[in-house]
Amino acid sequence: MPTYAYACTSCGHKFDAVQSFSENALSVCPECGGALRKQYGSIGVTFNGSGFYRTDSRAKSGGSKTDSASSKSDSTTSAKPATASAPASS
Repeated sequence: MPTYAYACTSCGHKFDAVQSFSENALSVCPECGGALRKQYGSIGVTFNGSGFYRTDSRAKSGGSKTDSASSKSDSTTSAKPATASAPASS
């Protein structure tokens, strides 16, 4: 169940309340009987991995063309199929 933060608009009393999603929000301060206001803060969610940041979809800056050319030539030379040698006949 989520925890909600409340603050009284009259006396300034602040407290947290554990409530289910289906419960109505609290409206009366337990200290003075004044009106309560729900407080909103930062959420406890972090997005990790690729695809969550604005810079993830951009081309990498500062890379030279020789870097990308050398990586292409490395991948093409190492990807040659192996040749099978014929078994020796006796």
